[in-house]
This record gives sequence, C-alpha cells and structure tokens, in this order.
Amino acid sequence: MADVEKNEAQGRYNPAEIEPKWQARWDADDALYAAEPHSSGKPKFYCLEMLPYPSGQLHIGHVRNYSIGDALARFMWMRGYNVLHPMGWDAFGLPAENAALKNNTPPREWTLKNIAAMKVQMRRLGLSYDWAGTEVTTCLPEYYRWNQWIFLKMVEQGLAYRKSSKVNWCPDCATVLANEQVVGGCCWRHEETLVEQRELEQWFLRITKYADELLDGLDKMPGWPEKVRTMQRNWIGRSEGAHVEFRVAGMANTPAITVFTTRVDTIFGATSIQLAPEHALVKEWVKTDAVLAKDVEEMIAQQKVARETGDIGNIEKHGVSTGKQAVNPFNGEMLPIWVANYILADYGTGAIMSVPGHDERDFEFAQKYGLHVKRVVAPNVDTDELALPYIGEDEAVLVDSGEWTGEACLEAQEKMARFAEEHGFGKKTTTYRLKDWGVSRQRYWGTPIPMVYCAEHGVQPVPESELPVLLPETIEITQEGGSPLGKVPAFVNTTCPVCGGPARRETDTMDTFVDSSWYFYRYTDAKNSTAPFDSEKVNYWFPIDQYIGGVEHAILHLIYSRFWTKVMRDLGMIKNDEPAERLFTQGMVIKDGAKMSKSKGNVVSPDDMISRYGTDATRMYALFAAPPDRDLEWQEEGVAGVSRFVARVYRLTSKFAGVVKGEQATTNAMGAMLERNVRDVEARLLRTLHQTIAKITEDFSGRWHFNTCIAAIMILVNEIQSSEAAMDAGEISPAVIAEVFETLVLLLAPFAPFVAAELWEQMGGTGVLFRQPWPKADAELARESEMEVPVQMNGKLVVVVKVSADSDEEAMKAAALADEKTIARLEGKTVVKIIVVKGKMINFVVR
Repeated sequence: MADVEKNEAQGRYNPAEIEPKWQARWDADDALYAAEPHSSGKPKFYCLEMLPYPSGQLHIGHVRNYSIGDALARFMWMRGYNVLHPMGWDAFGLPAENAALKNNTPPREWTLKNIAAMKVQMRRLGLSYDWAGTEVTTCLPEYYRWNQWIFLKMVEQGLAYRKSSKVNWCPDCATVLANEQVVGGCCWRHEETLVEQRELEQWFLRITKYADELLDGLDKMPGWPEKVRTMQRNWIGRSEGAHVEFRVAGMANTPAITVFTTRVDTIFGATSIQLAPEHALVKEWVKTDAVLAKDVEEMIAQQKVARETGDIGNIEKHGVSTGKQAVNPFNGEMLPIWVANYILADYGTGAIMSVPGHDERDFEFAQKYGLHVKRVVAPNVDTDELALPYIGEDEAVLVDSGEWTGEACLEAQEKMARFAEEHGFGKKTTTYRLKDWGVSRQRYWGTPIPMVYCAEHGVQPVPESELPVLLPETIEITQEGGSPLGKVPAFVNTTCPVCGGPARRETDTMDTFVDSSWYFYRYTDAKNSTAPFDSEKVNYWFPIDQYIGGVEHAILHLIYSRFWTKVMRDLGMIKNDEPAERLFTQGMVIKDGAKMSKSKGNVVSPDDMISRYGTDATRMYALFAAPPDRDLEWQEEGVAGVSRFVARVYRLTSKFAGVVKGEQATTNAMGAMLERNVRDVEARLLRTLHQTIAKITEDFSGRWHFNTCIAAIMILVNEIQSSEAAMDAGEISPAVIAEVFETLVLLLAPFAPFVAAELWEQMGGTGVLFRQPWPKADAELARESEMEVPVQMNGKLVVVVKVSADSDEEAMKAAALADEKTIARLEGKTVVKIIVVKGKMINFVVR
C-alpha cells in the first residue's frame, strides 16, 4: 500500500488550483461541448436554460438555474445522447438605456462589456455551453436582422398591423407596455410605478388569431407544469356565450347596444343595461347633457385611479342613469340604461345586461340603486326558499322565461342563442381575454421596426434586400419627446420603396420579448447569414427536450414563444407545433426572508462563494439545499459544509487512486464475488454503490430530486470511509476498490465537474469524463441481504425483526415467533389469525 500512503500525503483538496487548471483545458477546446452531426445515430437531446439579460454579473439564482441544466446535459452525454446545450444573451432592453443615461456609456458598449464579464463567470462555473457554435447575442445585426425579416413576413400575412389604441404607458420607462407587462397596475420592471393610459398609434402582432390553438394546445403538453398551463389558460380567457343587440327606445338612428353574455338563458331577468363611461354612445350623449357629462367624467377618473392601483376588479361601484331605455329583444321589456364605473370600454363590448337575480356584482349594484331584481333561474327541485343572487347553472332550470320556461339552463343557452341569430338580433359568440400583442416601444435600444412612411403611398415595408435596418451605434438618449431615434436625421430620412420619393423611417423599436420568442431556434444554426436558420437543422433538434427557467415567465416569454412557433410553422419554416416538450420551473433563491434582488440588498455573488469554497461546492449546494422546484433559503454555512464533503471525497479518492490506476477495474464485480468467498465488507460496499447508481439514475430520469441524489452520494462516501480500514488492510480486493472509486467519480461528474475531472485523471482515466458511459446498476448487487419487518399484535407494533431479504412468508412468521418480545406478548393469549404481507409486515390477531 505504498502508493496509498504517497497519494494520501498529496491528497489535500485545493479548488483554487484544480478548477483554473481544468477550465483552461476546457476553454482551449472549442469542440468540447459541441453537438455531434445529425448522422451520429445517437438519440438527440436539446437541453436549454432561459438566456439571461446581460446586467454585468450573475447572481446565485442564475447559478441554481444553470447548475440544473448543466447537470442534466452532462448526464445525458454520459447516457449516450447527442446533446445540444447552448447559451446566449437577451441583450436589448431598457436597462442598457438607463445605464447609458446614468454612466454616460453607449448602450452597445455597456452591453457587450457586461456580456464579456458574465461569460467569464459562466466559464468559471464550468458550464458546458457550446460557445463557439451556438452563442447568440440579440443586439447584434446578424440576429436582429431576422427579427425584422420575420416581422415583414407577419405584415404580409396580416399578422402585424398598426392602429391607434389606448395603451399602457410607464412614465419611468417612457415607453408602452404590453398588457402582460402590467402587474397589479404597475410596470413589470418598476414594481412601484403606476401605469398610465395613453392613446397612441402602435404596431400590434395578431396573437389573437392563435387564441384557440394556444389554449387547446395546453391540454397536449403534459411535460409542462400545471401551474404554468393554468396561468396561460386564465390569461387567454376563452368565454363561450352570445352577442345580443338591445335597440335604444325612441332613437331610430342610434346604433343598437351590443352586449356579450355567457348566460343568455338569464336574459328574461335583465333589469337594466349598463355602459362603460367611455362607450361610444355615452360619448355622444354627454355632448348634450352637462349633468351626465360631469358624472361620466368622475367615473373615468375613478377608473383611472383603479387601474393605476391595480384594483379595477374591486372598484367601489358607482352609476348614473342616462334617462334612456333599451328594448329587451326577447320580451320587449323596457330596461333603463345606466353608465357604471365598473364597466370597461376595452373589455368585451363595453356594455352589459344587468341580471341582479343571478349575478353577485349586478345584485350589489341593484341593491345600491334600488333597481328591480327578478328570479328567472331556479334549482330543478321544489323549493319555496331561494336566496338571491342564485348562480346555479348545471342543475338549474328556467322560470318566468317565456317559451323557454322549464328548460335546463345549458340547453336553453344553445336554443336562445340560435333564436337570437335566426331573428337577427344576436348570435353565438366566443370571446377572449387575450388581446393582440403591442410591440411598439418608444425607446432606442431595440430592433428597428422595418417600415417607412411615404406621403403618397402611406406605410410601406422595407425591402428584404435592404435588411437589416441598422440601429445607430452612438446616439443621444433622453426620455423626452418620443423615441431618441426620431432625433437622428440620418436614420429617419429615407426613400419610399414604391416611388423613390422622400419618406421617414419608423422610429419605434420592437418589444424585447420579440428577441426571446425565437432565440432557441437560432441556436441550432447561429452562424447562418442567409436565413434565420436551416429548417432541416431545426426539425432535427425540435421540440426542445427540456426547457428550464422561472415561473415568472409563464405569461410573458412562454406564451409569446408559443405564438412565434405557430407563426413560423405556418410560414413553412418549422414543423413542430410547440417549442418545448418539457418545461421545468425552478424555485427562487431566498436570503434573509426575501427573494434575492439588488433592490433588497441581499444578493450573493457567486464569485465570492467560488473564491471561498470553490465552484463545485457552490454548485452542489445550490442543488443540494432544496428540491429544484422549491424555493431555496441561501445559507453560506451550507456551502462550507458541502466544501468539506468534497474535500473528503478528494482525500479518499486521491488516497486510493494508485490502486485504481494499477488495477484493471472490472465493470461487474459480481463475477469476482461468485468466484470466491466474498467478505461482508465488500458485499456491503458494493450494495451501497449499486443502490446509489440506481437512485441517481432514477432521479435524473423522473422527478429531479438532485438534493437526494447528492445525499445518496454522501451516504456512499460514508460507507467508503467506514470501509477505509478494510481497504488499508487488504480485506477488500483491488478490483472492488477500483469499481467503487471509478463509479463514485462518474456519479459525481454531473454535479461537481472540476473535482471529478481531476480525480478521473489521477486514477488514470482517459478521455473526456462526461463522455464516459454512465454506470449501470446491478440489481443483484444492489439487493439488500436483510430486511426489517415490523411485527404487530392486533395492529399495534410489538417489535421489528430482521430476516433474510429473500424470506418467504413462513420464514418471516418463524422469525417473528422466535423473538423474545413476541413470545412474551403472546403468553396467555389465543392466536386467531396470523396476517403476513411478504416483505412488509406481520400482524398477530389475538384474544
């Protein structure tokens, strides 16, 4: 054991030496993490983490996200897959402009500097990204050119259009926000900044065309978390119902009021019509009614405050009668027309029929203003007592509803919608909460929208041959007077592609969520200069096998990327319907009771942790401290603990590396065990080893309990350490020692790549570690030799006995009856029955 003693003396773990050594080697090999040709014959695996915004530094939340993906990618390489594991930069956006204002640094310079710094951090973390072949930077012309190209294709298809619309305006961002970017009435970036409403000409993408497919597709995505699918279902918000037109009494030339209702079966219970303060008819009526105008102005102000505080659903309800009436087309009843502050002009038709007997909100309003309440729906049972409002539908029938009285509600809805359509005052309709995606942004640092404005020919697309429309690299940035691009004559002034006359460019830039809606397709062909990507390459790699990122992107990024996928499919660019087969949303990192963020001052730098404890310990703690789908409470002492564990692995493996190196290790120690009398210590060690292989393999293949994977490795190392004296004494064969340590390093490789590579080399291993075959568990070796069986008496535990793992029911019964505690408890009792559940328990039924 001279080699053991020599290695033990040298076996002090020093990540500050090991990690730079291996990173330098890995950095020198551009092809190290590259995917193999499609003709490799291996099954493909596209492993993807969401790309970061280049803020200049990673935080521990990034480390957790990327460590999950890196462990998975390394595992899949070892399982024999052809793995694509790319990374890039979501590089356009407001923070760069804000930094330019603050630091007097051009956004491009600031962004590229941050990218370089973050790439150094990612390399230091040992992340297995194919930088040379796949890196994408969305602020560079070679990428955003294709944003523009796809936008022009959408213009051709009628999917991109311009209109005047009331939009969400963030005064801090000085730009428009999409509906999805307004959270609780505030900006998604500036969480305490109230969003305003402005009327602006904007570019929109017709995502609503795909509303049904986006919704129905969620039922075909079992690999996505139910929470994410529910959030998207609610956001799309499909409602089945009917449009019904109510004529305004005595005003023949006034347009009818169109109402959308999901409960046309309750229309006989309508007792008023209520309009939004900004409804088109209200705007006409206030011109000749000063009193009404004043009331309406107050309600608009109330809505504005409610929107800005995110409380529009809970607004205190106010209304005012217009003095006019509408005619219920089903029974000719006259219904007073009111204006109500809780009705929104941009939701539905901006008008409702109020049915207070069967709607809680309508009931509250009717009670406040003394409006009539009618019951037209009742349970399908006899009852004299019925509290209103009654919301029943499935088990209810209509009452006092003309020819439909007695009909079941659901059947009546179909019949009454058809009746309205046949008589020309309504039709069955489906509506959606989802609105078209407003992509215009009045900022500089984004993709220029490739459209021009000609006095003679109107709005015209830039010819594809003139793409990309380049973003000026140096520009004076202010937050006043619209887009900064409007102040750059060299950019604005151009020629009309139709007549060649003077024209001006669009100065709005695209929402940065455009960049992230398709970046993962570009990864497959990142250097292509003639197309966004080669369709053959995309069709090989897609859908993404595993996508990893935060649940906060459920609406913004993830629904946009699904929309973009369907557009490109319909353009014939790809074949897949959805971008990702499986989605994993990791939990947040918490420190001092709050989510890590710069604003809270509780951010932990991975550089600090790496300097103190090493990359492997930092990564392993991020995976070990909690299941990856749960929030992780960051504790530095936990990193220190993992570092001590890695040092223990290093000491033990280094100590016996010479033994492993000198031994032709068997990949199946079972053969050696059968040829000779195996000592118990060897059997126990091999049993723990193969149980660990089985555990980690199962966890990678199913639910990712990486915390329990690492815990299993810790148990294995404890078993190795308890066997150390036996190894020193020669009681464990070199073949078994070799198998144990080789396998330990292979199991450790996805979680701690640096120390695993170092130990692999020390043991004489050749080739790239993460390209070695993943170890296979031997069921015979993993099988327990003994098992513990609870012995009960009338259902109460008496004792736990140990029996051979292959014991049958009779052997289990015999072991229980031989135990002293069982014998004592049975004395003086009659055994009525003995219930034996093989391998589980024994229960004596006695009296």
